Amino acid sequence: MALPDILKLGLRLPAVAAPLFIVSHPPLVKAQCKAGVIGSFPALNARPEAQLDEWLAEITEELADYDAKHPGRPSAPFAVNQIVHRSNQRLEHDLQMCVKYKVPVVISSLGAVPEVNDAIHSYGGIVLHDIINNRHAHSAINKGADGLIAVAAGAGGHAGPLSPFALIQEIREWFDGPLLLSGAIATGGAILAAEAMGADMAYIGSPFIATPEARAINEYKQMIVEGTAKDIVYSNYFTGIPGNYLKPSIARAGMDPDALPQADPSKMNFNGSDSRAKAWKDIWGSGQGIGAVKDVAPVADLVDRLEREYRAARDRLCM
Repeated sequence: MALPDILKLGLRLPAVAAPLFIVSHPPLVKAQCKAGVIGSFPALNARPEAQLDEWLAEITEELADYDAKHPGRPSAPFAVNQIVHRSNQRLEHDLQMCVKYKVPVVISSLGAVPEVNDAIHSYGGIVLHDIINNRHAHSAINKGADGLIAVAAGAGGHAGPLSPFALIQEIREWFDGPLLLSGAIATGGAILAAEAMGADMAYIGSPFIATPEARAINEYKQMIVEGTAKDIVYSNYFTGIPGNYLKPSIARAGMDPDALPQADPSKMNFNGSDSRAKAWKDIWGSGQGIGAVKDVAPVADLVDRLEREYRAARDRLCM
């Protein structure tokens, strides 16, 4: 099935910049969209909740102005991530804001709810739901999601344990709609590889942390630049959901990254009341692909690099 236009307009690369908790904010999202990839941010990054209205107004107005001045190369659309979990007491408010501003793409996480999908569909938006296994993929589509984000092993933050080869293969046996792949994608060649496996687009997070536009402290950005796959630990201790984190940030917080206890998933909370290690403020998420990130570079330069690598990889295959 062909991708909906909303996932193609203004794109230089088949890529979505993943919503990064705390890190993603309007300057990063606007830079991503102007550079030609879909930019995104978690609704919960806007605090207090009234700030979400301000952020959405800023993003929509500035991108509309940019498009008017650059009709030959308009910006890519943007997306908002909604945590669909019982502990997210802001969901109804944040969903109303998405409807008010007709957010083109909503990324739903940690729960597939038909009412969320219906609200976004009411104005013509689409919903992409992130999943870590085939069972969750079936549930999301059955409840009305338009597409899937396969969060495979190696992805930053909350991530699944499955190989991208296995996960994409199983989903493509029954689903021919929009399918994105997340997991250690940090080069243009990896974007092309995702397409070769059967995904329509790549879902890229960690490289965007090491940009001036990202709302991350300098130590975090430098840790991304200096890190490689060996510096990533997979644990459920910090939020109750397994995820990938930078070992040096765990050690910096006074814990042994090689001896973390298991957490009780029932303690998962998205309203700031769970003080365990102050994830994500002190414990920093990252994917395994950061070895490809060599410096802190503007979003435009990062996307330029990805495009060069993508085209070079495609040319090699055509030789």
